[in-house]
Amino acid sequence: MSIKEKISPAPIFEEGFLDQTLRPDNFNDYVGQENIKDNLRILLGAAAERHHPPEHLLFYGPPGLGKTTLAHLIAKEAKTSIKVTAGPAIEKVGDLASILTNLSPGDVLFIDEVHRLSKVIEEVLYPAMESGSLNIIIGKGPSARTIQLELPPFTLIAATTKIGGVSSPLRSRFSGGVFKLEFYTNEEIKKIVARSAKILATAIDGEAAEEIARRSRYTPRTANYLLKRCRDFAQIKKEKLRVEIVRKALELLGIDEMGLNQSDRMILKAIAEKFSGGPVGLGTLAASLGDETGTIEEYNEPYLMQIGFLERTPRGRLVTPKGYQHISK
Repeated sequence: MSIKEKISPAPIFEEGFLDQTLRPDNFNDYVGQENIKDNLRILLGAAAERHHPPEHLLFYGPPGLGKTTLAHLIAKEAKTSIKVTAGPAIEKVGDLASILTNLSPGDVLFIDEVHRLSKVIEEVLYPAMESGSLNIIIGKGPSARTIQLELPPFTLIAATTKIGGVSSPLRSRFSGGVFKLEFYTNEEIKKIVARSAKILATAIDGEAAEEIARRSRYTPRTANYLLKRCRDFAQIKKEKLRVEIVRKALELLGIDEMGLNQSDRMILKAIAEKFSGGPVGLGTLAASLGDETGTIEEYNEPYLMQIGFLERTPRGRLVTPKGYQHISK
């Protein structure tokens, strides 16, 4: 038997496609972000009555809150196709031209991490968003000429984790609206966990779902990740997904009762013990931990500040009394 014969293709439902499987199929299944959903329903309904594609939209907020999911839901609601790309992937004008000219009328183009588009690409994108035309310069010097390509009507949906990195001219061209996704409540996360467990054909009681929700950092993506790892733990241990099993699984992962992981606790302990509670600069803190400044600033700090364990001042980072209390347990 050859190696190829020994390896069978994984079912679509397995891990490589699991995150996509857990995404809701309609706005009713999408938990949370009620104000955004209400606005989108009106925008999509009005566009459908006018037989026009929805106007361009920009979503921003921390990772894992559902920006990509909203883009897919909008495409489903508008009964059209969605083409997905990311800011860093569009390096040249030709890349953008290829994407735009291959769109069908009414298609949704989703650009993730739009703040990473270069200024040159942005300049080409402006007329495409405003007038549906693509201006391309052919040649160089005196012989250079501009050609204008007419594009089919489309909807651009962009997402970013750094709204400050999106230039003002680009931001103003999202005529459908600029929406900020907020962190979820524990009750909303609990509903998401229960729904995901049902899709995974995993029985979970309310107390276990609540335990996962409490440690999920108010983020659906994290909640689904923790649920999958708890499911694996229960499967190997031949146990049902009860709250005791959830606690053991999360303890093995190093996730404490506040949702802090090992790196979060190391940051708090480093500031408290190495720098007498702070203030300490980000670069110095990162060097003392052997970590990158971007990881600390974008992943660890927002949650530590949100739960009141860390304070960011002009002079540096400080551990709060609540933070001290937590790491001294």
